[in-house]
Amino acid sequence: MKVKLANQTIFILCWTFLIAVTIACNSQNQSTKENKTVHSKIDSTRLKYTKGVRSILEDSKGNSWFGSHNEGVCLLHNGELHYFTTENGLSNNQVRSIYEDKNGIIWFECGIGLSRYDGKEMTVYNERNYDSKNKWKLPDSALWFKGDETAGYNKLEGGPGVYQYDGKNLYYRSFPIKSKVGQENAYSISTPFVKSKNGSVWFGTYNALIGYDGKQFKVFNDDSLGLNGTTESLHIRSIMEDSKGNLWIGNNSGGSPIGGIGVLKYDGKEFIRFTKQHQLRKEDTKGNSLDRVFSIGEDSLGNIWFGTVESGVWRYDGHTIKNFTKKDGLDGDFVWIIYKSKTGELWFGGGPNGVYRFTGNSFERKY
Repeated sequence: MKVKLANQTIFILCWTFLIAVTIACNSQNQSTKENKTVHSKIDSTRLKYTKGVRSILEDSKGNSWFGSHNEGVCLLHNGELHYFTTENGLSNNQVRSIYEDKNGIIWFECGIGLSRYDGKEMTVYNERNYDSKNKWKLPDSALWFKGDETAGYNKLEGGPGVYQYDGKNLYYRSFPIKSKVGQENAYSISTPFVKSKNGSVWFGTYNALIGYDGKQFKVFNDDSLGLNGTTESLHIRSIMEDSKGNLWIGNNSGGSPIGGIGVLKYDGKEFIRFTKQHQLRKEDTKGNSLDRVFSIGEDSLGNIWFGTVESGVWRYDGHTIKNFTKKDGLDGDFVWIIYKSKTGELWFGGGPNGVYRFTGNSFERKY
């Protein structure tokens, strides 16, 4: 009898042990599975680009688009990334600007040509109208694109200008400017267009700032701004209108062997040499400087942010200017674009990869 009870006890203990081991293994497997799911979710929204994010758009359908410097464009839809290149509908793998028209079509201003996405497929857009180059109009919902060439203009365009899309047709509009021989790139579009609060539209070209109010043009170049054109000259890479109506203009090298003219501020009456005013040229700082600016943005508090080449990001609060670099969480010191999301958060896209957001003290990667 005792032997029988002992055997039963041993059986029960073994069975209990097997059950405990099974539960523990299942729990561990479930935990591992959950960890893999989390990591997969994180990895799935990490952009694979290695040459920099150059353009960003949140569309009306809740999607996010990320254009690269030379690796195509990526669509973030329902938590998944979908990549497009010249192999499936892009006219060129450099995506400089992304817009959405009034019909919900997404447009991609590429290094060469235009493409668009209708919600189903990406296609190259080849239709052009050159019959009314000088018939400028300023419809509220117009989109504006650079010329079809990477730099300069082709025979059909004939001279410096911009493409205007009115929701149905794409027209080439000529600027009231003639480029000099050897300087065909001087008036090529180099920034996304800016629609001002007063209804005017502004275009940044490499060597001039051009505004049109529906009646007349304003053209600002080295001569009108008092720049000598050699050690100091315009080389516009970004324009932005702030909440107060000021226009900020970011410049690259500007012809100087040691730096550039950096940021200009235009209040509608006069230009302020912002970088020079705050003594932030390389010749002043001997280190990180605000003289090569590729992107400008404004946050919900009214702070103005500048993305640079080589010197990371700078924030201006109206009084002081602070610099953020790799030590503050940025992957690199080159920031192509500063984009304000629909929630009011600023996204910083640059090189060599990724899109970052500011946490209040430092930067962390978002995509």
